[in-house]
Amino acid sequence: MGVVILMLFCLTIHFAAFSEQIHARIERDSNTHLRRRVIDAKGGPESLIWVVQLSDLHFSAHHPDRALDFRALVGPALSMINPSLVLITGDLTGAVSLSFTGLLDGKSKDLLIMKQDEEEWKEYQKVMEDVVKWSGLDKNIFYDLRGNHDNFGVPVVGGSFDFFSKYSINGQLGRSGKVNSITLQTGGRKHLFVGIDSTMSIGLRGPTNLFGHPTDQLLTEIDSELSQWNSQSVEPVTKISFGHFPLSFSALSSSEKSLKDIFLKHSLSAYLCGHLHTRFGKNLKRHHQLGHHFFQPNIHPTPLESAKNCSSMAVPPVEEFWEWEMGDWRKSRAMRMVAIDSGFVSFLDIDFKSGAKKIIILPTFPLDSRLMSTSSSLHNYECHSIDPSSYETVRALVFSVSPIISVVVRIYDSEPGNLNMVMEAPMSKHDDNSSRGDLYTALWNFKAFEDPSPVRYWLQIEAIDIMGRSSLTELRPFSINGLRGKLSWTWTEFIVMGCQWASLYYPILWTCLFFIFSILIVPKVLLTFTKGPYSYKSFCANKGFISGIAWILVELCRLSVVWFGMLGYLFYLILFPWFSGQVFTDGGERKYMTYKGWVVKIFGESKKLEFIGSPDIMVVVLSHLCFVVLPSILVAAALAAEKGGYRVEFLSRSGKKEDDYGSENNHRSNRGMTKFCVDKRWIRKILLVVCLVICWKHLKVRFQLLKIHSFSI
Repeated sequence: MGVVILMLFCLTIHFAAFSEQIHARIERDSNTHLRRRVIDAKGGPESLIWVVQLSDLHFSAHHPDRALDFRALVGPALSMINPSLVLITGDLTGAVSLSFTGLLDGKSKDLLIMKQDEEEWKEYQKVMEDVVKWSGLDKNIFYDLRGNHDNFGVPVVGGSFDFFSKYSINGQLGRSGKVNSITLQTGGRKHLFVGIDSTMSIGLRGPTNLFGHPTDQLLTEIDSELSQWNSQSVEPVTKISFGHFPLSFSALSSSEKSLKDIFLKHSLSAYLCGHLHTRFGKNLKRHHQLGHHFFQPNIHPTPLESAKNCSSMAVPPVEEFWEWEMGDWRKSRAMRMVAIDSGFVSFLDIDFKSGAKKIIILPTFPLDSRLMSTSSSLHNYECHSIDPSSYETVRALVFSVSPIISVVVRIYDSEPGNLNMVMEAPMSKHDDNSSRGDLYTALWNFKAFEDPSPVRYWLQIEAIDIMGRSSLTELRPFSINGLRGKLSWTWTEFIVMGCQWASLYYPILWTCLFFIFSILIVPKVLLTFTKGPYSYKSFCANKGFISGIAWILVELCRLSVVWFGMLGYLFYLILFPWFSGQVFTDGGERKYMTYKGWVVKIFGESKKLEFIGSPDIMVVVLSHLCFVVLPSILVAAALAAEKGGYRVEFLSRSGKKEDDYGSENNHRSNRGMTKFCVDKRWIRKILLVVCLVICWKHLKVRFQLLKIHSFSI
C-alpha cells in the first residue's frame, strides 16, 4: 500500500511540473505574440514605407497649450500623411525646467516636485483618443514608450502610481513588455521596427533619474527581436529601433554590455530617440561604428579605409548605424517623418511652431550625404549590391491638404564657389489609385553626378498646390556614389551626444577627487618636510605663477582647523551618505544616496538593492565637487593668502620689515597698487563675494534636492 501511495505521489509531482512547464511555454508564446506584430502595408508605392515620430510631449496641467496644440495640429497632420506607424518616444507628461544647474526637471508649478500627476495622464489619454479619431488611423499602429519623466517616483511597474500602464496606448492595448517589434511588409521587403523601454525598473525621482538602464535580460530580448527574420526570410530586411534615451545617456548592463553593441551586431539602419529636446542644438545626430567607448569628437567617426572588394568572399560589411535624436513637442512643436525607400532611409523634421503645414515634402532619394549616408553606401554603389533601378529616379513624397499641380526638382553645382543650377526637371506622380501616399519621381542621368566630393551637388524640390501655395525643401548635398559629407557638432552638441557619460562618470569622479586631494596634501607635505620659500616675500621677489600658487596653497595648510576640516569633509563624501530623502511618489521610508547611487529595497523582497541610479547621480555628485567643494577650497586658500600678505604689507609699511623687500626702487614701483589693495582690501572683498555666490548656489541646490525628495519643505 505504501508503494502505491509513493507512486501516486511521484506521478502527482511529475504532472504538476509538466503542467507548469506547459503553462510557462504558453505564457512565453503569448508574450512573444503580443510583442511581435506583422503588418502588410497595402497599396503603393511599392518598396516604400513611412512612419511618424513624436517625442517629449510633456503634457502638463501648468502648460495646457501643449495638449491643445497637439490635438489641433497632430491629428490633421497624421490624416494628411497617412503613416504606417506612429512612434511616440517617451516623456508623455510632466513639466520641465532649466534651473541654474540646468539639470532639474519637475512636475509641479514650482517645477521641483517629482511625482506622477494622474490628471495629466487622463489628459494624455483623452488627447490621444481625439488624435486617433481625427487622423482616421488604426489605434493599433500607435506605439508610445515610457520616458524618464513617466517613471519619476514609480516604485514598481504595475503599481498604483504607474499611470503609464493605465493610460498609455501601449498599456491599454496590453503591450506590457519592455520590447515590442513591428514588421511592415511591402514590395518584397521587410521593415522591422523594435521599440525599447530602458527606463529604471525602480523609478527614482529626478534629477537622479536621467539615464536609460538596459539590463542583460533586456539586451537579450532586443537581440532576439532584431534577429527574428535572419533565418526565416530571403527578403531584404531594414532594421530600425526606437527608444527614449540617446546612447550617450544609456548606462551599461551588469555584464558591461550596451545597446550600441546589439545595434552594431545587427547593422541597424537607424536608432530613433528623444530626451534631449532642442536646447543643446539641432544636429543631435551621430554615426556609430566600433570603438569610441568614452567619446566621439564629431558626428562621423574616423572613416575606415578599405579597398574595393566585391567578391562573394569579401570581408563582411562595416558594423554601423545612425542615431537620430529628434526635437521635442514641449517647446519646439516638432514632428519627424522617417521614410524607407528600397532600403534607403531618410527623415524630415517638421516644425509646427508657426502652425499647421499645408504642404510637406520628404525627398527619399538621393540621400543627404551628411546625415543619412553610411560607410556601406559606397560599397553598395560600387558593387551593385542594390538594384540599379533604385538610382534611376529622383524620388520624393509630397503631402498636401489641396491637390498638387506642380512638383519640380532642381540640382545645383557648388564647385565654382556658388550654386549654379545644372538640372531642372518636372516630377510626375506615381500612378496608383490604391496608393497610401503621393510619390513623385523624375528620371535623371545619375552617373553624371558621380563626384569625389560628397557636397558638390545640392538638391531642392518645390511643390505648388492648386491654391498657388509653394513649398521648398531645404537645400541638401548628396553623393550618388555614397560618399559621406562632413558636419560638425557645436560644443554643446558634442557634450550631450559625443560623450559616453556612463563610461566617463567614474574616471571624471576619481580624477576630480585626486586633484582636490592633491591641492590639499601636496602643499602640506612641502610645508612639513621641506624648507622651500613658500611665502609672500618669495612671491613678491619672483612674481612667478608657480610661486604664487604654492604660496596660496601653503597658506591654507597653515590654518590647521580649516585644512583638517576640508580633508575630513572629502573623506566623509567618499565613506558616508550625502543625504537622505523620499525617492518614490508614495513616500515611505527615507532612502540615502552616496556617490555610488541610492540604496533602495527591492519591492517585495527583504534584501536591499544597493546603488541604483548610477551614473544618474553624477549630476549631483560632479556638480557639487566641481562647483562647490573645489571653489571653496581655492577661495579659502586665497583668503588665507590675502590675510598673510596683508599682515606682511602692513608691517612693512609700518617700517618694521622694510629691509625684507629688496631694493627701494621695486618697493616704490609697487607702492601705489599695494597701498590701494592694503587700504581698501579689495581682493578680500571680492573673495568674500565669491564665497557668498558659492554658498548661495550650494544652499539653492540643497533646497531643491530637499524639496524634490520631501514634499513637506
